[in-house]
Amino acid sequence: MAKRRLPKKLAAFLRKKRGDLTFQQFSRKTGISDSTLHRLEMADQNVTITTLEQLCDKFNCTIGELFECE
Repeated sequence: MAKRRLPKKLAAFLRKKRGDLTFQQFSRKTGISDSTLHRLEMADQNVTITTLEQLCDKFNCTIGELFECE
C-alpha cells in the first residue's frame, strides 16, 4: 500500500498557509470551496491539476513548493 506522501505534504502546506483562518475565509482567499480545502487538508481527496494551478497562482509558488512542507 502506498504511503500517500504527496497528499500529506500538500495537506501540511495548506494548513500552514491557512494559519488561523477558518475554512470559509481560506476558501474566499483561494477560490476553492471550503469542503474541498478541508478534504485536501485531511489528505482525503486527490487534487486536480486545475486546483494545483489555482493554489500556485494564489500563493505565487511552484507546484514543487506545494509539496515541500511536512
